Amino acid sequence: MLHAALYGDEDQAVILTYAWDRLLVDPLSGPPGADSFTGLKPVTQCVWSVPAEAQPIAPAGSTLPRLATELPHILALLDPHHGTEGIARQLEELVSHLAPASIDLLDVGGDILTQGDEPTLKSPLADALTLAACCQVNAPIRLLVAGPGLDGEISPDDLRPLFGTPVHTFTAEDVETIGSILEWHPSEATAMLAATARGARGICEVRDAGLPVPLTDEGPTVPEVDPDDTVSRNSLARAIMTTATLDEAKAHSREICGSSEIDYERNKAAWLTERPPTKLDPDDVLSRLDQFQSEARARGVTHTTFRHLTEVLNLSGSHDELRRLLIHSRPGQYDAPLWSIGA
Repeated sequence: MLHAALYGDEDQAVILTYAWDRLLVDPLSGPPGADSFTGLKPVTQCVWSVPAEAQPIAPAGSTLPRLATELPHILALLDPHHGTEGIARQLEELVSHLAPASIDLLDVGGDILTQGDEPTLKSPLADALTLAACCQVNAPIRLLVAGPGLDGEISPDDLRPLFGTPVHTFTAEDVETIGSILEWHPSEATAMLAATARGARGICEVRDAGLPVPLTDEGPTVPEVDPDDTVSRNSLARAIMTTATLDEAKAHSREICGSSEIDYERNKAAWLTERPPTKLDPDDVLSRLDQFQSEARARGVTHTTFRHLTEVLNLSGSHDELRRLLIHSRPGQYDAPLWSIGA
């Protein structure tokens, strides 16, 4: 979406990204590496692309092969298992191999701009690894933040003083460039980014904890941020600069932040494994949905995500079945790609 807005849709981008999906998609905690897939294609010695025919090795799951089917770009696997040094090596190889005209480090929400020890942070390690690696690459890299505050981890008020020049504000037309992807992809931050670009305003409740995220005019903006100032502020990124394994990076995260997102995922995965599978009963789901919506309206909530509904309604497995049921039963409440709580 951002590539099309900034550079047009004629050139193909290479998107280097983690295969780090939510537990609804991948029941295993932590980021999968290249050995978690079949069908990857080598780009350089350390970088592998994820084509449409690639498959995660069970029981792992991944949205990347399906994204590769629907996007016109090359998806390459960002593998953090060799720490910051490994990611930096991947980036250096790609830069040398591709000689790109531009390199953008994109964070949705803006938690990459934090110090790393804020109590509201949920996933500091992934951002810190990427930021630390980018600082070691011998090439100009622009740091962009899309959807300030939309990850629900840091208030836009705290982020705003750090922003530089805005490079774009997403519109409903921009959202159309990603077609139907947000109909199935579980990214809550990206869903809210698309919804604000389409004009949704209010409070969206997200994640298992029910975090309230404001949907405002600032939601669809993309400001540029100084990467040197960012790494100077991010204590976790500085601490993991020379890590050669993911375990080293996790240890620093526990020391600085009190935990790592991988620890949280491991604990939640164990809890989900112990929970018996729940078969979706339409009448029961709609009844519990009514109760949730009544309570949510009392909290001032106007929207929520299908991932949050899957959690709060205590359903197991993919949220696709729930999405189909709700849209079929109450189409007027579907404020794509979010669910409107209603009046």
